[in-house]
Amino acid sequence: MNARHAYLEGRILSADPLELVRILYEEALDAVISARAHLGAGDIAARSRQITRAQLILLELESSLDHQRGGELSANLSKLYDYMSARLTSANLEQREEPLCEVERLLMTLLEGWRGCRPPAETPALPESAPPPAYRPALESEPALAGSSWLY
Repeated sequence: MNARHAYLEGRILSADPLELVRILYEEALDAVISARAHLGAGDIAARSRQITRAQLILLELESSLDHQRGGELSANLSKLYDYMSARLTSANLEQREEPLCEVERLLMTLLEGWRGCRPPAETPALPESAPPPAYRPALESEPALAGSSWLY
């Protein structure tokens, strides 16, 4: 077992459910990026393995959705996972980079969202007298819109 696999195994074994989802997104993204590299290098077998790896991860993500509690969000994620899997199939069959780039962008967006999530216990409580977060004025030490990914 190489160092990366040992690190990943340790991370998985100590992860809470939220972290497990993040790990799955990271690994799916890694597989798509690898598939793009193998496509560029003309390594058909390696490209296919990485695309299959990404699809299996998407299948795992889809099977872990709780449609009872997840409502519309769960249904939308399921549709998105199906769409990404279809785009990966298209990339593999047509040997095209564009579908891989699209799936990569989608996975990056999803991963960014999951990285921003915190379990309820980690969410800092606002004092009762504090205005809602949307109306809290920026402090002088906080640059306005710093870190807003939609700006880039």
